[in-house]
Amino acid sequence: MEVIRALEDLKERIEKPRQFLGITFGLNKEECILLIRKIHAGLPEAIKEAEKITQESDRIVGSAKEDATLTLERAQAESKRLLEASEKEAARTLEQARIERERLISENEVLKAAKSEAERLKSEAEAEATRLKRSADEYTLDLLTRVEGVISKAMASVERGKQEVLRTTQAGKTASPR
Repeated sequence: MEVIRALEDLKERIEKPRQFLGITFGLNKEECILLIRKIHAGLPEAIKEAEKITQESDRIVGSAKEDATLTLERAQAESKRLLEASEKEAARTLEQARIERERLISENEVLKAAKSEAERLKSEAEAEATRLKRSADEYTLDLLTRVEGVISKAMASVERGKQEVLRTTQAGKTASPR
């Protein structure tokens, strides 16, 4: 094969420099460039195509990772915002319940009603906080599932690229004479 001969020639010129009358000469730049061009020209198209596929796969994976990171960051930010909002709402509701309870306690004739109402408001606030937290968790899980899908598609694309390279390489091996 022309590529193998050119590589061997380049190796020999690197390992065994020329000598003339006891003087050692290094590599000739033009000769090296010419050998490299011969090697490059002799490379099968499948290798060149595989390099393109690999570069495209790397670009797709990088893009998918960036998308996944951005989606995850957005999901985390949204989850945090929802959690903070639910905590604020729960705190506000609990504060309202506390104020209401204190007001009712101060009125002797409705003491029992005040305690009952305060407990009811507290239970509702806790139930609402629990519901809001569950909703935030479900939202986060949904976003993470979508991110997983994006990453799975990217990985499937990478796997297809690898299989194409392997198939092309195998086809090239069986087609080349020994």
